[in-house]
Amino acid sequence: MEKLIYENPLSSEQDIQDFVLEGQAKITFDKNAMYMENALDAENGQKANYVLWCRKVFPAEIKITWDFRPIREPGLCILFFGAMGKNGENIFDSSLACRTGEYPQYHHGDINTFHVSYFRRKEPDERAFHTCNLRKSYGFHLVAQGGDPIPDADEAREFYQLEVKKQKDLVTFSVNGLEVFRFEDDGKTYGPQLGEGCIGFRQLAPLVGAYRNLRVYSL
Repeated sequence: MEKLIYENPLSSEQDIQDFVLEGQAKITFDKNAMYMENALDAENGQKANYVLWCRKVFPAEIKITWDFRPIREPGLCILFFGAMGKNGENIFDSSLACRTGEYPQYHHGDINTFHVSYFRRKEPDERAFHTCNLRKSYGFHLVAQGGDPIPDADEAREFYQLEVKKQKDLVTFSVNGLEVFRFEDDGKTYGPQLGEGCIGFRQLAPLVGAYRNLRVYSL
């Protein structure tokens, strides 16, 4: 039975006072939503990207929901979940290497995590053929993929509810109740199954995205 264990409207600066930003970003709030964009010019490449982490460590079996609306392209959005140090440390443990938003630090660094990229409008092929990807790291393993139902920013007139569910060996991702992909983790092919961990929002410059109503349920 699912139980709501964390709720955050993401509607004001106070709502993220305990969050951790890795990299540099402009985070503002308007109409009960959080808006994120890069603080450094996109010409800086990976150095212009960033991750906003919730400090809380969530259980292994969870459902995560949040509302998202793309405001400006190009760019890319990711949710990290189940993130922990490779030896079971909290991702903010001082023994782990400093992270500054550059992608290799997250898939070939010293943490394990799932990450779903759910709005991919960066490279020309991503803009021509929209997909949502699930990767498992350490190792940058592409383990599931499905068509992206979210329209381009100039056609998005509303927020879309996104849902990640991680229960036992199954991970699913849905948009507005439509399942996009599912992955059954055998705990061998791509490393051991991931347990408890943190969640974090990542954006690639120069995308601007709006977020609200983050909720986490235990399963």
